Amino acid sequence: MLRRITLRDFVIVPALELDLQTGFTALTGETGAGKSILIDALQLALGHRGDAGVVREGAARAEIGAEFDTPPGLLSWLAESGFQNEDDGDLGLLLRRTLDAQGKSRAWINGSPATIGQLREAGERLVDIHGQHAWQSLTRPDAVRALLDGYAGVDAAPLAAAWSGWRTAQEHLADARTRQGDLERERERLQWQISELAKLAPGADEWPELEAEHRRLSHAQTILEAVQLALAAISEDEASAEQRSAQAIAALEGVVEHDASLRDPLEVLRSAQAQLQDAAHTLTAAQRHGELEPERLQALDERIAAWMSLARRFRRQATELPALLADWRDELSRLDAATDLAALERALATARAAFDAAAHEVSAQRKAAAPRLGKAVTAAMQQLGMAGGRFEVALERLAEPQRFGLEAAEFRVAGHAGSTPRALAKVASGGELSRIALAIAVTTSELGETGTLIFDEVDAGIGGSVADAVGQLMRRLGRDRQVLAVTHLPQVAAAADRHCVVSKQARGAGTVSDVQPVAGDAREQEIARMLGGTAAGETSLAHARALLDTAASVPVAPASPAPAPRSGNERKRQRA
Repeated sequence: MLRRITLRDFVIVPALELDLQTGFTALTGETGAGKSILIDALQLALGHRGDAGVVREGAARAEIGAEFDTPPGLLSWLAESGFQNEDDGDLGLLLRRTLDAQGKSRAWINGSPATIGQLREAGERLVDIHGQHAWQSLTRPDAVRALLDGYAGVDAAPLAAAWSGWRTAQEHLADARTRQGDLERERERLQWQISELAKLAPGADEWPELEAEHRRLSHAQTILEAVQLALAAISEDEASAEQRSAQAIAALEGVVEHDASLRDPLEVLRSAQAQLQDAAHTLTAAQRHGELEPERLQALDERIAAWMSLARRFRRQATELPALLADWRDELSRLDAATDLAALERALATARAAFDAAAHEVSAQRKAAAPRLGKAVTAAMQQLGMAGGRFEVALERLAEPQRFGLEAAEFRVAGHAGSTPRALAKVASGGELSRIALAIAVTTSELGETGTLIFDEVDAGIGGSVADAVGQLMRRLGRDRQVLAVTHLPQVAAAADRHCVVSKQARGAGTVSDVQPVAGDAREQEIARMLGGTAAGETSLAHARALLDTAASVPVAPASPAPAPRSGNERKRQRA
């Protein structure tokens, strides 16, 4: 639920801190006092669009803060997004937003910088706001369908994915049929290029190996001469290094027992002699196998020339030829698939079958939910001065499937008993539309998951006993959820558990707005003002006390039966 809202320099509010509680809270005040300012501010804190016009005149920026209880369903999202509260205390969930006089906006969640989109994502799980013009959406097909799907718990993601898959398959097949000639020519060109490279069959690591072997064979004579000279110097000449080192070792071995300091140089000479012998052995092997190979050198020349010729032809480095051949083969596979009309037609049929399956599942959910929603709204209408009226959700099969499925949804209403339900926009008056919108809001709100419901003058255009019923509906909702209602009806305000009054006063050269909770005599005075429209007299005060007493004495009716339990996805709801 919403615990507290704070405003700084917002429109005509210099500073405001309002603590809120559970149950049903009414917000009232004279016309023009700014009753909807709190709602507008809260919407900004929840990520709605804002501009510099909300900054109080003369101020640098407006600031809005909202503190909520953290719903369990939001904890994992907060943790994944880096907004989890690390403090041990119960600080709740803090949303904060500022807008400066230049229109720049900043946002925070639990003290960490956030995007406006993240505010909106969190807000969707915290508050449902029903505005005074909610009825206008009831005549729009997309809004009607969205409301029904929300009530039915329709998960639109699989249907949207299946639609996209089907359309993509259609596009691929149509493109292949249109470009068949071009694709075939491209395929032939690729086949020729691949055949040319395939004749060479370049190995992945072949080019550096070719270069190394060619370098060795082309310098074979020079290498052999160098090996022979090295062998002679090491071991074959009379004064070779090996013989001279042997003489040095023999000389030191004769005297080392008389001078211990000669042991180290003697060991060094012995080690050097062993290394000279190893080098001589290796060079002897190299000399034995270091024959000239003119035929192999010629073959290497031809192989390298073939690599270089293809590299020049295809304007690539020689080292790139193996990867180029692999790329062309992959591209040819794709072209083969693109020109295989039979395979594309099979893919299209599979995609259409997947869409049909998803669409029929959604249709079944809609068909099951439509009568439930109609029955629930009809029951609410009876309490709103439309006794005998009937509400229906009609589903009509479309001539062609659409992204959203196989049928359109339409709200239909019969204003009195015995009449046939007809399209809402054709038979309902403005006042009836407002009451029907309220009935739908109450019905769908009972199924929602958000902890706070806000009704912004949705009771406009009604009065009398209907206003009493609206107040009791709000009060009933307040048993399980936090309900805030901006209202001009004294009957609705009297039914509230708590009452806040919005007032506007002149201060200096400007005007400021304030919100204060009222109770006791102050609440009676406010309801009397709502009844009389002027300063409260004894008659209106007596009437106000009677309204309060009556509202308090009416037992709170249990909530209307909800549809059978559904999964978390099925409980997601879209508001009209």
